[in-house]
Amino acid sequence: VQLVESGGGSVQAGGSLRLSCGASGDTYRSYCMGWFRQVPGKEREGVATIDMDGTKNYADSVKGRFTISTDNAKNTLYLEMNSLKSEDTAMYFCAADAPPFFCLPSTKEERFNYWGQGTQVTVSA
Repeated sequence: VQLVESGGGSVQAGGSLRLSCGASGDTYRSYCMGWFRQVPGKEREGVATIDMDGTKNYADSVKGRFTISTDNAKNTLYLEMNSLKSEDTAMYFCAADAPPFFCLPSTKEERFNYWGQGTQVTVSA
């Protein structure tokens, strides 16, 4: 599986962005897919995940503001981000891998073997 993110950019606080992650290979539908983010000097943290049954989970910090979704026809994973805050500023990565493991934002990044190159999101106050 190869993953390519797009859609990052700069936005003012309160604004919105939508990230996309194009996936190659038709087996990705049997995968757990997720979005992670990282700021320099800090560990990568899980933001949202979606499993093969469509179950979605979110980190507490983004609940109610971010929405993860997939478009199977386009082999694409999305992250709709609304009401953005300055603390959402980070490099965002999409990731995928096949269980067995719990498909949750708290799942350690080492569980995911497939990663995109990242897309920067900058939110100014």
